[in-house]
Amino acid sequence: MAENPTVGELLKAEVIASDEIDAAVDAWFEKSDVGPYKVSSGYLLDFAAAVRAHPFSNAVLSSDDLTGILDRAD
Repeated sequence: MAENPTVGELLKAEVIASDEIDAAVDAWFEKSDVGPYKVSSGYLLDFAAAVRAHPFSNAVLSSDDLTGILDRAD
């Protein structure tokens, strides 16, 4: 497996389960500065780092014109 596998690769290899990802996402949405989320296999899921590393995510977050599904501020 890659040195820094993606969540998809970990799922495919059955190293982590989808319910672990769901719990990590729920924790992050509840408090986005929660930091990396440790799953049972010992891997850390760092959503903040993933968002920062993704060009589209950065463009969306820096925009003042969020509409529709992109505007998650409930």
